[in-house]
Formats: sequence, structure tokens, C-alpha cells
Amino acid sequence: MKSKLVAMALATAVVSLMTVGGANAAEVLRLGHIRDTNYPTHLGALKFAEIVKAESGGQLEVKVYPNSQLGGAKEMFVQMQTGDLEMVYGGINTFAWIKGGEAFEITAIPFLYRDYDHMKGVLDSDIFAPIIAKAEDATGIKVVAISGDTAPRGLSANREVNTAADFKGLKIRTAASPTVLRAMQTLGALPQQIPFSDLYLALKTGVVDAQENGAAVVESASLYEVQKYYMKTDYIRDIETFYMSMDKWNALTGEQQAIISKAAEEAGAYETQLLDELMAGVYGRLGSQMTIVYPDLDSIRQALNGAFDDFEGEKWPAGLIAKITAFQ
Repeated sequence: MKSKLVAMALATAVVSLMTVGGANAAEVLRLGHIRDTNYPTHLGALKFAEIVKAESGGQLEVKVYPNSQLGGAKEMFVQMQTGDLEMVYGGINTFAWIKGGEAFEITAIPFLYRDYDHMKGVLDSDIFAPIIAKAEDATGIKVVAISGDTAPRGLSANREVNTAADFKGLKIRTAASPTVLRAMQTLGALPQQIPFSDLYLALKTGVVDAQENGAAVVESASLYEVQKYYMKTDYIRDIETFYMSMDKWNALTGEQQAIISKAAEEAGAYETQLLDELMAGVYGRLGSQMTIVYPDLDSIRQALNGAFDDFEGEKWPAGLIAKITAFQ
């Protein structure tokens, strides 16, 4: 009888411990992004995970999956929509790549945004508040925070590009953005979509002979090993953005949502600081590996004049370009 009572007591203790452990177990949020582990995006994501864990007292844990481990931007958006992924840290440009986010094509218009502060100010303003709300409702994806600078896009290639005419026939890997595609097609280039994780090999083997990421990406991904020239156009800006599955967002408590939002802004500011430090020396370092070219930007702007007029009132609200240009 005594041994039976001891056994029952042990069983009760085990069940109790399992219950307590389950109650205290951290909720894991998986976060994917496409950048290398030495790039500010990844370090910003790690900072986000650190802040969330600390502020939630360990109740929330963020696991970061870099370098397209969970797929490209479009694939990860779909995973958030299906509930197979909780979070993504990626450019606001990419939100336009899925149905319901088309208005964000305007974030990829060449030469539209003066700098990071201008772009972030516009996106955080009342101008974009209804656009964001509509896109969230249509996509089922929450825009948690638009925070974290990216290197303005330029062009690397195996031939020098100085004027708009030099784009003709250029096989270039671009983002899967109708705006970017339109820009390259207008300039006479031959845009192609290749996953970022495959870009180095595609450049090395001649599948494409150019690409249009910024200088910091060219350096971090060692693209200077397979490209001869970097053209400093700074023609498109982007901002890293924390996205979350709307179902997961709604399942969080108000306190947890506040923690996530605050951590995202802080992590984005940290990422911006890291990018500023990186950019301070990137052109000097790249200059020892490649030839840095400063193209005739006026000729490129003139060639693109009117290229996006038919998107007004279709992909984004009519008059939005004028509001962005006038924003101070």
C-alpha cells in the first residue's frame, strides 16, 4: 500500500511539473529574412529577438532564420498568410509583390525619395495610414514597424554603364517588382528574376551580367568577385519592415503587441546605425575591388520620365506621387 501511495505521489508530481513547465514555456515566433548573417538586417533581427525576450520576461522568443532559409520574400509572405511563419524582416518594397499590397509599388519608384528620413516620414505619416490599413486587411499581414535603413540601390555589371543608352541589352537581375521591371524595360535592359541566394552563381556563370542591389549588399555578398563595375545611381530606396501574420498578431495580448512594436522600432534604429557605419567605408573598400562609376543621372531620369503614369490611380491612389514629393 505504501509503495502504491508513493507511486501515485510521484505521478502527481510529474503531471504538476509538466503543467507548470507548459504554462511557463516561451511562445516561439519564427522570423525570416533574405540577407547574409554579416549584414545589418540580420544583426537588427537579432537585436529585435533580444529585446523581445528581455521585455517579455522570456514569455516570447524570436528565432531568426537568415539568408532565405525559409524562402524568398514572396514565399515567406505566403507562409505568413497560411500560418506557417510568424514574422518577416524585409523591405517595404516587397509588400507590393503580393495581392493586396500593390500600392506599395510606389516605394520602388526611382529617385522619388530624397533620403531615409524622407521615406520613413512619409510612410509613418497620415498619408500612408489608410493605405497600410487597406493592405493589412487585404493581405492578412500586419505591418508592425517600418524601421531600418537600407543601402540605396545602384547597379553592378561587367560593363560600364554611364548613360541611359548603356542599359540597352543589359541582362540584369532585378527584384520582382513591376515598378523596377518597368524601369529596366523602359531603359532597354533585359530584366530577369533570380532568387537572391542564387545571384552570385548566376553572375559568375553569365546567366545575368548585372544586378541592382546597393553597395553594401554587393560587399556583404562578395559580388565584387564576379562583377567589374559598380554604378552609384542611388536610384531606389527601401526600408526594412517588420511584418507579422495578422492571425498571430491578433492572438497576442495588448501588452505583447506593445512589446513587439517597441522592439521593432528600437531594432530598426539599431539596424540603421549599423548601416550608417557600414556605408561610411563601403565605397572605399569596394573601390579596391571594382571600378566605381558615377553615371549621368539626368539622362536616366529623363529616360524614365512618364514611365509610371499609368500606375497612378491603378496600383496606388491618384496624386500620391505629388504628396510624397511635397512631404517635408
